[in-house]
Amino acid sequence: MEHFVVSARKYRPQTFKDVVGQQAITNTLLNAIENNHLAQALLFTGPRGVGKTTCARILAKMINSDGPETTDEDFAFNIFELDAASNNSVDDIRNLTDQVRIPPQIGKYKVYIIDEVHMLSQAAFNAFLKTLEEPPKHCIFILATTEKHKIIPTILSRCQIFDFKRITVKDAKNYLKYIAEEQGVNADDDALHIIAQKADGAMRDALSIFDRVVSFSGKDLTRQAVTENLNVLDYETYFKSTDLILENKIPDLLIQFNNTLSKGFDGHHYIAGLASHFRDLLVCKTPETIELLEVGEETKKKYLEQSQKASQHFLIEGINLANECDLKYKSSKNQRLLIELCLMQLASITFDGEKKNSRRYIIPASYFRQKGIQPIQVKVPNASESATNSGECTETISTTNKENKTSVFQVNDPPKIVLKKESKRTSGLSLKSIRAKKEHEIKKMDVVVEEEHLPKEPFTEAQLVQTWKDYILLISKKGQHNLASILSIDTPKVKETTIHLELPNETNKVEIERNQYDLLSYIRKTLSNFDINLSITINEVLEKQYAYTTLEKFEKLKEKNPNIDLLRKAFDLDV
Repeated sequence: MEHFVVSARKYRPQTFKDVVGQQAITNTLLNAIENNHLAQALLFTGPRGVGKTTCARILAKMINSDGPETTDEDFAFNIFELDAASNNSVDDIRNLTDQVRIPPQIGKYKVYIIDEVHMLSQAAFNAFLKTLEEPPKHCIFILATTEKHKIIPTILSRCQIFDFKRITVKDAKNYLKYIAEEQGVNADDDALHIIAQKADGAMRDALSIFDRVVSFSGKDLTRQAVTENLNVLDYETYFKSTDLILENKIPDLLIQFNNTLSKGFDGHHYIAGLASHFRDLLVCKTPETIELLEVGEETKKKYLEQSQKASQHFLIEGINLANECDLKYKSSKNQRLLIELCLMQLASITFDGEKKNSRRYIIPASYFRQKGIQPIQVKVPNASESATNSGECTETISTTNKENKTSVFQVNDPPKIVLKKESKRTSGLSLKSIRAKKEHEIKKMDVVVEEEHLPKEPFTEAQLVQTWKDYILLISKKGQHNLASILSIDTPKVKETTIHLELPNETNKVEIERNQYDLLSYIRKTLSNFDINLSITINEVLEKQYAYTTLEKFEKLKEKNPNIDLLRKAFDLDV
């Protein structure tokens, strides 16, 4: 059986041209070698698996090559690799500095590659400083690390630093495609893209994942095989979730989330992926930002298609909700409920849960029957009728006045009802709906109907005061004792059709204004006058007339009956 060599070793770059995604660094090193402008201490820093050690080995071979040597010659006697993770003591560094003094037997330079240099101890760094600052002419140090911030500044100042970047998904996918062709593997573009994304910018990880998936699926590498083997959520899961959210299908959405969990996926991973999916859809809304979408061509078409269904407002709100859920996930006691609540809120963004009010008047028909007046019968065509009947709508209105004279007349236009501009629709399932419904009830009173259809019968102040007392008694029976007490503070006075009320403080005024619509509705209907309105003024002097403390109450009682003070003195009572 032939020995298997993993792709990360088999396809390790042998020249700078083979290095993936680090063109700026490789070009700089090539120019430095050609122009004999190479520093004696180099620091390669960057994420894992991006080619730091590989570039160090290629550089070590190139600076010793004069041309006649074969490309396979590795100058093993001139290249020394030291793993600082296991050789991080002062003695190890002293042994290294002792070897530095000996010139090379073959080639021009001795190259020391120290990997994971940030693992050196503080004492080892200090022992290395002098040698690193003034190395022999025949010696070059190449330090490699993934954590530059852990290296002391005195070391950093003595090195020429090269920052390796993460390999882009596009570059990683193209290199994987090349390797798949070399190995005779038929790979889908989306499958390679998922592997490149899963590698998170590390080419070594991408090659390891590629070997693993090829071992699973054989010579045919499909997107389904990759997602199944890597246990990652497919794009289709998020496309389906977004469709259900846009269609407001909360039960189906919760069932799909349950199926996702049953397959072994983590809820945190799901909600974070959903936020990323919304971000990708938002990117597709503008042609200038489509290039930020790192997906395959087939998947990009799906993103563009779904982005047309979702509004920009929905996507921004969806990203915000999903991100909040992501932040709260680790600290939540019930993590599944947290995500389910987030999904229900997402499905409620575009949901209109308020029922339409089809009534065209604010006065019930029973009111006119009680007064002996025939109600106004208005036929308002609905959408279907208006589509078929383009003719003029004529209504017959029959009224009976107090002299029992009946008059029949026709109007060509229905009564004009002017509504204030509707506020923004609020979801019936959101927490804001309770407040929105309260505001909706308040705005019912903002309906303005033509004055000729509303009664305006005269009334006396005595009638008003009696109606006021009846309303106080009515709300007291309903349990609204606080409002009843405030309404009892002052006796209402009438000037024309305006009710004037004087209150001791602003708090009482706000409480009445909050409930004035029910109050005015009751008074207007009882007195048959819909011109009645309410005016409230504040008189802080009245505040002092009310007794709150025990002493103030005693003084009030003493004003009404001075004998109370004689009683207190006779029995030596305390207040």
